[in-house]
Amino acid sequence: MPQVPENFRCGYIAVVGRPNVGKSTLINTIIGEKVSITSKKPQTTRNRVLGVVTNERAQFVFVDTPGFQTKYGNALIRGMNRSVRSTLGETDAVVLVIESGGWKPADEKVLELINPEAKNVILAINKVDLMKERDALLPLMAQSMQKFPFAAIVPVCAEKGKQVSELMAEIEKLLPENPPFFDPDIYTDKSPRFLAAEIIREKAFRLLGDELPYGIAVTIDKWVEDDKRAEIIATLIVEREAHKGIVIGAQGEKLREISRLARADIAEMLGKNVYLEVWVRVRKGWNDDARALKSLGYE
Repeated sequence: MPQVPENFRCGYIAVVGRPNVGKSTLINTIIGEKVSITSKKPQTTRNRVLGVVTNERAQFVFVDTPGFQTKYGNALIRGMNRSVRSTLGETDAVVLVIESGGWKPADEKVLELINPEAKNVILAINKVDLMKERDALLPLMAQSMQKFPFAAIVPVCAEKGKQVSELMAEIEKLLPENPPFFDPDIYTDKSPRFLAAEIIREKAFRLLGDELPYGIAVTIDKWVEDDKRAEIIATLIVEREAHKGIVIGAQGEKLREISRLARADIAEMLGKNVYLEVWVRVRKGWNDDARALKSLGYE
């Protein structure tokens, strides 16, 4: 590893917010790689995912938390909410993401999780490209400072990468002086198996839209890889028999399309040819069963 310059900074950053405000998109834009899946559905991010960015001055270790849920109460949701709370107490900086349309009750609920005396919280106002009146941004920023003593407020467009460098500069100020925790070439702590399962789940979310019940998980049942090719067999797990037909589709077309799109992304990630086979299995009530959740990799 090259010599670390004097005053090098390194630390953990929690990215928090209600579901669907663009947390995962923001992290993927910052990292420059897909480390967290995105869709318009709540509950897309279920595990804390580390994304790492290293420059000549600092190393940023991002934790993409699940969106804090207030509507549902099964074991999966309770675990996700615990993950948000514990992350806030373990990081050097917190980025709270809201949308440019203004504060929602669910945003307020997330804000309540943060220590009101914390000096390490940055507010990122996302999707500013959708604002009809840019003049509305200043009142929103003023209103936000009334709610919490943010260290900084940065308007961003995560999808287009606008103002992201300004956000990074503000985060860097909050990181302690430390040597890097990870090798500079590493961009995530997650294994290719984990990322492949997440890619398959993302394609299912995106392709099935409102038809798809939230109760879906993916397991990797076989992974054989050499220098030129990977053979992967995966299972999409649903809660009910009726959901199985939705995922498979007429003559299996939905499942084939999920597999095709996932195969392309996994091949790009691995840099080699991929043979991917995806099956569908019913496991009733898995997302409210602590033992089942543990076996599927959820804390």
